[in-house]
Amino acid sequence: MNTNTMSYKTKQFLMFAGVTTFIFCAVVILPFLYGLYLTFTSWDGVSTQKPFVGLANYMSTFADSAYWAALGRTFIYSLIAVVLVNVVAFVLAFLVTSGVKGQNFFRAGFFVPNLIGGIVLGYIWKFVFNRALVAIGESLNNGALSTSFLATTKGAMFCLIVVSVWQYAGYMMLIYVAGFMSVSDDVIEAAKIDGCTNMQTITYISVPLMVSSFVQCLFLTITRCFMVYDVNLSLTNGEPFNSSVMAAMHVYNTAFTYKDYGTGQAEALVLFIICAIVGVAQVYIGKKAEVSA
Repeated sequence: MNTNTMSYKTKQFLMFAGVTTFIFCAVVILPFLYGLYLTFTSWDGVSTQKPFVGLANYMSTFADSAYWAALGRTFIYSLIAVVLVNVVAFVLAFLVTSGVKGQNFFRAGFFVPNLIGGIVLGYIWKFVFNRALVAIGESLNNGALSTSFLATTKGAMFCLIVVSVWQYAGYMMLIYVAGFMSVSDDVIEAAKIDGCTNMQTITYISVPLMVSSFVQCLFLTITRCFMVYDVNLSLTNGEPFNSSVMAAMHVYNTAFTYKDYGTGQAEALVLFIICAIVGVAQVYIGKKAEVSA
């Protein structure tokens, strides 16, 4: 490749992707590298001094039982939420692509919760759980509903899962809708001519041809659930008794509330690595299934 060709390609890159690349490096790559540097310091987030402490922050991270407890809760929450979000989204996608009257209206309606910010969403549902459902329970003299679900340790986790499913299902539904629409009508008609029932057609025809949609939805829900913070803050704020503190909230509290920025960055890096490993493994397995399908 001669100099003129190299110069031409460089100019093309700078023209079409230069600004985007610069912004990406400025807001993603450089902060990530700076955060990596801070994991080796004992910075409190305020002072100008950043004493170098080596691997002490990582040792503190692995010795922090509260962090691993929060990470364990995040695993449990993510596992349940990811399954429910995708099941609900798949069912909704099937319903709004089955020719039901007003299906475009229903698609828009199911997608709306995803447009609401997590902080606002958490406060709305906090009112529902603390006031609306309690008022209904008291009027019906129902003991189970008379006490807020957010007041119990298991109830708070249940509320987080319900709100997450309500928020994410509509967005994932659109991806599954695209997957359903990508399946050729000729293939579906051929399956029905061969005597397949609706359930058999979905199981043996539609689902294998929609593997790419499943890969995308699972990746998005896994990453969102592992990094959940806004709903966790506004809905439960980690209560009761810190039983609903997720990993992201614990990292934030360590860095900004307890002014231990170095350890907080180390915990964030560990969370990022775990999330990346899970996400990449899921995509790899999904892509293999997509090829075999």
